[in-house]
Amino acid sequence: MIKRPSKSQPTWIDVKAKLTSFDRTGLLGLVQDLYAAHKDNQTFLHTRLGLGEDLLKPYQQTIERWLSPDVFRNQNTSVAKAKQALANYKKAVGEPAGLAELMVFYCERAAGFCSEFGNDDESYLSALVRTFEQALAIAITLPDNSREDSLARLDRVRNIGHKLGYGVGDSMDDILAEYT
Repeated sequence: MIKRPSKSQPTWIDVKAKLTSFDRTGLLGLVQDLYAAHKDNQTFLHTRLGLGEDLLKPYQQTIERWLSPDVFRNQNTSVAKAKQALANYKKAVGEPAGLAELMVFYCERAAGFCSEFGNDDESYLSALVRTFEQALAIAITLPDNSREDSLARLDRVRNIGHKLGYGVGDSMDDILAEYT
């Protein structure tokens, strides 16, 4: 008798059960196929395994592309895709100093883009303020040298925020007062 396919989608539990039947060679082959299947998988594995000189670079490139696009080539912004780069890094390794660096970089690119080209997209500006708060929360936990550098960079973002309008700078002032 043929087993009827389930109407629900497979879950991690189903995948995990299948993986238990793999030997070492089979599992390595599967990882190799995943590695070859998509650049995001390569980035994840490089980051997780600490391979390469600049592990943050691919995430920074994604953030740069989606928060500070080439307007002369009609590229658009995407907060969701920029935020996904942060989430992907966090899943891969989530090291606080690296995460703080990416979040500060996010804030710098978003504020810089708005300052240079203007942007009245409320969700974009709200995401900037939320990321500013998240970056600040992580930055204050870093060792002295890294913390001071991150805080100085966030202060520059806050100063730019005052020029953007829409209460961005005031919101950043309030957040900074809470954390310092």
